[in-house]
Amino acid sequence: MTTEKDMRIGVGDAGEVSAILLRPADARCLLVLAHGAGAGMRHSFMEEMAEELAGAKVATLRFNFPYMEQRRKVPDRAPVPTEAVLAAVRAAAEAAPELPLFAGGKSYGGRMSSQAAADISQVSAATSRVSAKTSQASAARTSLSKVRGLVFFGFPLHPPDQPSTKRAEHLAQVKLPMLFLQGTRDKLADLSLLRPICAKLGSRATLHIIETADHSFHVLKSSGKTDAEVMREMARTVGDWTDKIIRQESE
Repeated sequence: MTTEKDMRIGVGDAGEVSAILLRPADARCLLVLAHGAGAGMRHSFMEEMAEELAGAKVATLRFNFPYMEQRRKVPDRAPVPTEAVLAAVRAAAEAAPELPLFAGGKSYGGRMSSQAAADISQVSAATSRVSAKTSQASAARTSLSKVRGLVFFGFPLHPPDQPSTKRAEHLAQVKLPMLFLQGTRDKLADLSLLRPICAKLGSRATLHIIETADHSFHVLKSSGKTDAEVMREMARTVGDWTDKIIRQESE
């Protein structure tokens, strides 16, 4: 049995945002799942991914970034997006304190999650970026310290057809294990650039390639798979990877 709970999360001066906790009865961990830049937490990809993850025994907490909650088209400038990630992580830790915690998201949401992790690793920078209130900054750092790893559903390495690695520079500051789920037709992530980045990150990075998938994880018929099968494959991959991280930490 899977239960769904609507939540509200406060994001500092940006106000409250909506969130949904989807938890299977046999959940082994909880993934804070942030949406992409152009669609909110109720987008079909987000809903389908959450359902597939539940089938893989991974609970999810989806949430809206403040700009999406307020029905604005343009994402907020820093530090609002990372504040939202940290607030969602804190809410997830409070909602299911017994479950190992992971974070990440689709495209922009995944990048903001890794940016939050990079910021927090720099304690002095995090104090000024995360919140003007020291107590809130401390709570945010404490919550993120519980995160075991990051999951990227299509890391947006660069704008469409504009190869660059600038968006990945902060990953060197992330001390957590990272799972990259990437399609070979993703115009926002040239694999010839992403593979060396993952190699440089060493054992912290795991790259799972989806043949013929684009940035939305739609695949060509020649792949021999359907979009639904790809979603299920990614969910199983996340489930297996999170299980591995949890086992390694318990050994």
